[in-house]
Amino acid sequence: MNKSGTGKTGTYVISVLQRINVTIKETQAIILAPTRELAHQIQKVVLSLGDYMGVCCHACVGGTSFCQEIDTLKSSSPHIIVGTPGRVFDMLMCRVISPRAIQMLVLDEADWMLGQDKDQIYKIFLKLPTNIQVVLMSATMSPDVLEVTKIFMQNPKKILVTKEELTLEGIRQFYVNTEKEEYKLETLFDLYETLTISQAVTFVNTSRKAEWLAQRLTSEDFTVLHGEMEQSERDVVMKEFRSGSSRVLITTDLMARGIDVQHVSVVSNYDLPTNVENLWLISSEVVFPPFYLQRMN
Repeated sequence: MNKSGTGKTGTYVISVLQRINVTIKETQAIILAPTRELAHQIQKVVLSLGDYMGVCCHACVGGTSFCQEIDTLKSSSPHIIVGTPGRVFDMLMCRVISPRAIQMLVLDEADWMLGQDKDQIYKIFLKLPTNIQVVLMSATMSPDVLEVTKIFMQNPKKILVTKEELTLEGIRQFYVNTEKEEYKLETLFDLYETLTISQAVTFVNTSRKAEWLAQRLTSEDFTVLHGEMEQSERDVVMKEFRSGSSRVLITTDLMARGIDVQHVSVVSNYDLPTNVENLWLISSEVVFPPFYLQRMN
């Protein structure tokens, strides 16, 4: 476990690349991420760092054509697969991903996956060789999740930091006591109109709230995208937001996991996260903003 901005992704990607034999056209490492967007982000890091090695890395995520995925994996035999648990498990079950040469399994945002997808992660683990190296990475790690790791690891080396060190220096955090739920929307309007904002991310707790808030902001002439869509739409949303063509992204806190957008200046919680770990992550992990606005009832 390590705090945000210290190069967790780069560190484990370099470790993975050191174990890859590019002369062998077989999958040798699997990196699992909780969201499709994070998987694609990790894939870009792998391809950037492994460019001169000639490493082949494939993003194996849901929301895409199942048959096309099979054809791609059969034709490319990627050295490294970065994927979401559901699709990776499906490909292992279909024997499209061969576990024979796999030496390393990495779980990014391990606390989320071992909390939400524990059973599926365990099924994936059972499909892999018994002597593989397992790496768990997360900005937070609860005692319950640490207990679960005993299923996957034997005498692991632990690198832990205290909760107080999770928030990056330079992030200023505020909350606005709106007293009533119905006051929050006008407060958000006031903040967007008052502050100088290049781009902003607003987190809500449900997909329905994301859609509702996007409609209300759009009606007030804000340029808004929301992340609770079909995969093709989600890809467009993130591409446009990263390019700066839209100012406001509204999404649930699942998107907080490791997503890095450099030009965001304000991050706000329209709803207070139900999971306290996500509150720390949103303030220190998603983006690296100078302001953090937390709305509390």
